[in-house]
Amino acid sequence: MAGVRVSERQADGGRRGSAPADGAAGVPAVTTDVVIVGAGPCGLAAAIAMQRAGLRAELIERSCLVSGIYGYPTFMTFFSTAERLAIGGVPFSVAGDKPTRREALAYYRTVTRHFGIRVRQYESVDEIERLDDAGPARFRVRSTTGAGERRLTEAGAVVIATGYFGHPNRLRVPGEDLPHVTHLFKEGHEAFDRDAVVVGGGNSAVDAALDLYRAGARVTIVHFLPELDRNVKPWVMPDVVNRIAEGSIGARFSSRVAAIEPRHVVLATPDGEERLAADHVYLMLGYQPNAWLLEQLAVPIDPATGVPHHDPATMETAVPGVFIAGVLASGYDANKTFIENGRHHGDLIATALAAHSEVRGTKHEVGGTR
Repeated sequence: MAGVRVSERQADGGRRGSAPADGAAGVPAVTTDVVIVGAGPCGLAAAIAMQRAGLRAELIERSCLVSGIYGYPTFMTFFSTAERLAIGGVPFSVAGDKPTRREALAYYRTVTRHFGIRVRQYESVDEIERLDDAGPARFRVRSTTGAGERRLTEAGAVVIATGYFGHPNRLRVPGEDLPHVTHLFKEGHEAFDRDAVVVGGGNSAVDAALDLYRAGARVTIVHFLPELDRNVKPWVMPDVVNRIAEGSIGARFSSRVAAIEPRHVVLATPDGEERLAADHVYLMLGYQPNAWLLEQLAVPIDPATGVPHHDPATMETAVPGVFIAGVLASGYDANKTFIENGRHHGDLIATALAAHSEVRGTKHEVGGTR
């Protein structure tokens, strides 16, 4: 692995320089030890690990802090216990047995403030360029803020912790892009006294169907398998099974969506074609890993599994100085990596980077979120 080269030219903690390295006048320049792309729990945990190793880290997030959790249903409760979602050794106290979405958002905000992690929110990474191919790894990151301002960041290493939200699995059927169709579910109130179809049979689909039912929607679950997925949360499964049995929630198993129309969903069922009334269609089909930055950096990715080639002991990819953290390590099988195990990836990365003499004893100054 190539070491991280650190510049101490900026007295303000590496935030702004007098001119960008590539001569693009007027573009603010940032110099740091590590750029972390993605401010989910695993990205935040990586930033904490870098800080403890004496490395400066710039965390760039295209949306808000822990945007994946923010995108969960409003009233969602986690499967995991609070201690398994905790990062940085900061206790995660909750009122009940399992943390809620709202409690998790508050916890990760608190952790970010506690460690003074510098998070550049609403800033999209456009390109990562690898420099000095013959020498130590060094990277130039080009990004754009929400206000349209271009930025440059130079770093000795990059950590891609982008997760997989934003790249939903698609049905690839006519009508999937109609305005009443969504791959995200927030809460059921919007479908009160209306017809709603939920496609999928996992936790997301079940949570959506139950919330829609409680909000007064006429809801039907459509799933291509003969029954709901076995990984549905055990305290939720009896509820949804009973609601289906009594007819409060409709279900079409062993069925697939053939097309989506403005007011109906067309199904291929074991009994032939069926048209269901649908004012709202929720496609709870899961997501694909967001690996385009790795592809841009020419990181080899297994075509069958979607797993980037990397060393599990360090999380470094086949491209020196490029690391992954979180669900990207699982490729297409997102169920292999959760916050519980992905939160430890940052420790492996920090240990690998700190082992190089180039980065030992680096002065570390960070700012707050913005």
